[in-house]
Amino acid sequence: MNPLGTIYGAAARARRRWYAGRPAARRRLARPVISVGNLAVGGSGKTPAVEQVARLLLAEGERPAILSRGYGRRVAASEPTIVSDGQRLMADLDRAGDEPLMLARALPGAAVVVAPARYDAGTLAETRLGCTVHLLDDGFQHLQLERDVNLLLMATGDLEDRMLPAGRLREPLSAASAADAVIVTGADASRAEAVARQLGVTPVFRTVVRIGAPRMVQPYGEPAAIAPGTPVFGLAGIARPERFFAAALGAGWRITGEQRMRDHHRYTRRDVERIVAAARRAGAAAVLTTAKDAVRLEAFAPFPLPFCWLPMEVAIEPAQAFREWLLARLAAARAGRAEAAPGDGRP
Repeated sequence: MNPLGTIYGAAARARRRWYAGRPAARRRLARPVISVGNLAVGGSGKTPAVEQVARLLLAEGERPAILSRGYGRRVAASEPTIVSDGQRLMADLDRAGDEPLMLARALPGAAVVVAPARYDAGTLAETRLGCTVHLLDDGFQHLQLERDVNLLLMATGDLEDRMLPAGRLREPLSAASAADAVIVTGADASRAEAVARQLGVTPVFRTVVRIGAPRMVQPYGEPAAIAPGTPVFGLAGIARPERFFAAALGAGWRITGEQRMRDHHRYTRRDVERIVAAARRAGAAAVLTTAKDAVRLEAFAPFPLPFCWLPMEVAIEPAQAFREWLLARLAAARAGRAEAAPGDGRP
């Protein structure tokens, strides 16, 4: 084992034990908190899973607030920043970060708030935005905040990965015992069950990716007049970009060239010029990218050829079982709060 990985793993275990033994160090919001997170760095499908859980909650009449640290934003205020109040966008890319802005655009009705301390973001969402439930984005390691539902996303490859810095794991696999359920990405039902057994976590669910029709980067979200089979230039500035290219190919797109950027890459005008030149050399009729890249590219419109993004929605299966389990957990969390504070009257 890598010596630095051993040290990193020991530190992660010690940190989790410290918070587990000190309830007073963990702050609690008035509304229930659902955490979605993972053990590995980047590329596990956390943000699409958060979006799917938010859609489920909205369909149940809830007013969810997504709490994010706003990784990569350029203007990081100490106070919480409202990206969306559920009705309108209230922050740009620099103040929101790409993933919170993407979620805010995708989820009318859901509030999105970013802050270094997500307790502060949640308090604002409760007092000013009328939220009824919180979604803690990338929250598995955010131990400062109590959560009522702890969802752990796992890719099958995570089981063979190593601790940082040699691998991508932020915590040892033993940390999975803190999860209330595991959601396995990129696996069929039998493989998902095997992952859950190895981790010792039940219940287990899995994700299924659904690719929608392409949308324009500008005007943002408008249907794009290109069809699968059209020669396109693939562009992805995300963790594990190979997943995007594989999904696009599987959906019938003919990728004649591709460009990979680092996760959260902030594009420049010169980047766009180079991408356009490469697309033309590859004989592409359009640039096909991700929703996360789209919010970072929008500022450079108009483009000399179409820039489009592929909606990639995640379904959590089996859908009815997941819905019933999650709603039961929320009901239990609210009952517990009512017992702790009788007559409080809060949902």
